[in-house]
Amino acid sequence: MSLAPLHHSSNAMVPGHEDWAGAARLTFRAGEEIYAQDENAELIYLLVSGAVRTSFLLADGRRQIGDFYYPGDVLGVETGAVHRFSAEALGPCEVLALRRAGSAAYDAGRLDRMIWQATASELRRAQSHMLLLGRTTACEKVARFLLDIAERFRGEIVALPMSRQDMADYLGLTIETISRMLGRLQADGLVEFVGARRYRIRRLGALEGLAAA
Repeated sequence: MSLAPLHHSSNAMVPGHEDWAGAARLTFRAGEEIYAQDENAELIYLLVSGAVRTSFLLADGRRQIGDFYYPGDVLGVETGAVHRFSAEALGPCEVLALRRAGSAAYDAGRLDRMIWQATASELRRAQSHMLLLGRTTACEKVARFLLDIAERFRGEIVALPMSRQDMADYLGLTIETISRMLGRLQADGLVEFVGARRYRIRRLGALEGLAAA
């Protein structure tokens, strides 16, 4: 991949990620692949805007969602030479890209620190996902998922950039179960959906209690 130099602008950087100054800026359309499963992992990426889904395609055609990434997250960090998961844009998105091998603009210590921080973040993600999948009931999983998304986007109305099928593949449930659990949470007055992909939390304590059950 050819990386064009980043042209600096007031909105080019995510606050707190000044280490990425000088990285290349890439843009992707909804559904476009950022990198493929088993592709050479020569780049790491900082998500500036939009949302990204990582997924693993099993030999029998089933799909496992790895995680969802939002502005400020780093993705594409691998322990090996290739990407184990693919990454796709859930909507229009912009990323900054750096070569793992470094360049004249990045001293080894600076790049190593960035990769170490991103690796630690990926470990926390994996642990959180494992705990989420280990919850007893489907309703507990969905409640925890909605709380996690709301914590990332602090505001009255929370946007869900992913589809119901994405949620099902991430939580290890069927799309029918996802729809039923969302309907139950709304009927019980814990959440209120404004359209298919926007919601507000109505009873935070009750939703937290359900998620912690």
